[in-house]
Amino acid sequence: MLAERRHQLILQALRSGGAATVADLSGRLNVSAATIRRDLLKLEEVGLLTRVHGGAVIEEPYPPFIEAAEVRVTAKDAIAAHAATTIEDGQSIILDSGTTVYRLARQLHGRRLTVITNNLVVYEELAEEDSIDLMLLGGMVIRESRSLDGFMAEDNLRQVHADWLFMGACGVRPGGQVMDTTVAEVPARRAMIAASDKVVLLVDQGKFPGTGMVKICGPEDLHTVVTNASSDDATLAALKEAGVKVMLATPATVND
Repeated sequence: MLAERRHQLILQALRSGGAATVADLSGRLNVSAATIRRDLLKLEEVGLLTRVHGGAVIEEPYPPFIEAAEVRVTAKDAIAAHAATTIEDGQSIILDSGTTVYRLARQLHGRRLTVITNNLVVYEELAEEDSIDLMLLGGMVIRESRSLDGFMAEDNLRQVHADWLFMGACGVRPGGQVMDTTVAEVPARRAMIAASDKVVLLVDQGKFPGTGMVKICGPEDLHTVVTNASSDDATLAALKEAGVKVMLATPATVND
């Protein structure tokens, strides 16, 4: 079993139970205790769990897609509507696995576009839209995020090119670094960046600074940030100083 897949299964076990022993994880994954210990060390280094005697715990599990999708919907819809204005008919776009990116997909009905995605909810949203050429990336199904990920998704992305990438994140640090909580999803996001001419980050006020210990990219990789986080002047100033266009979708007070 690939290390990437083991990491996903370890995190799934911890999210469902809060804690797990090395022996339990070793039995579940059919690998040696030494392998599990190395995996736990790696996951702890990137901030995804805490090792304890005999195992590991996770204190703040990342909410599954369906739960996260119901948070700050008004703000996400405003951000998505602003983002949709940057897209011209005939262009190709990549949509990642974020919940705000899904709200963008809902804005695209009737548009003439090519959409490349690993987001199963985006696929379901646009599958019947005849005006959209829809490409679903391959990969391992990540049920929590309703996405396809892993080396197959990365390989697929090496074969395509897009005008725009619309990407979500778990957090944006004061210097403009874009962060994620799920180490297994970062390589595909980086491959999406490499496959796109311009990268647009869609993040609501809850993502400043948000969460995440794994860096997806720096501000130098971004073309535009669409947000409602007008109260975080320092981070927005750092993004602008790095040459990033900042679009404020709504006042920072917008909430659900």
